[in-house]
Amino acid sequence: MTTKTRGRGTLKSVNGKFDITVNINGKDKPLQVSAGEYLLDALRREGYKGAKRGCDNGDCGTCTILLDGKPALSCMMFAAQAHGRKVVTIEGLGAPDRPHPIQSAFAEAGAVQCGFCIPGMVLAAKALLDENPDPDEAQARRALDGNLCRCTGYVKQIEAVLLAAKKLQTTGKGGKR
Repeated sequence: MTTKTRGRGTLKSVNGKFDITVNINGKDKPLQVSAGEYLLDALRREGYKGAKRGCDNGDCGTCTILLDGKPALSCMMFAAQAHGRKVVTIEGLGAPDRPHPIQSAFAEAGAVQCGFCIPGMVLAAKALLDENPDPDEAQARRALDGNLCRCTGYVKQIEAVLLAAKKLQTTGKGGKR
């Protein structure tokens, strides 16, 4: 079995598995995936636990990753589709001892409650702030649309995105990197 990957080569299946290479958090990582395996499952198997299994149908946003800089739902795409692409998970954004300014802003704004939805929201915020370093409230709301939270009314998360924009502007770390 072979499959084309839109300009990233042709993959050949051996015993129902594809050998792919995905740049995950800045490092090329070879993976062996089955034809029907979702990217979420491959990432979690490899230890990237920040992308969560929520609804399994693309409604909740807890599986959000950045795919080539854009938010993507890892439960809705096959792992083989990530071959030759750049994936950023929450693990690639910051570390507990050195959080990314967006992560710090979420904590400072009190936007983190149970934490289940936060990785997806932080990554959606990063994509927004990479494209638009000075969003207004409506743009922040649109960026987080599709990320469901059962703990809050989203006010603190929107405040966190706007605070993160200010932090990134002050530190000079805003925009695409």
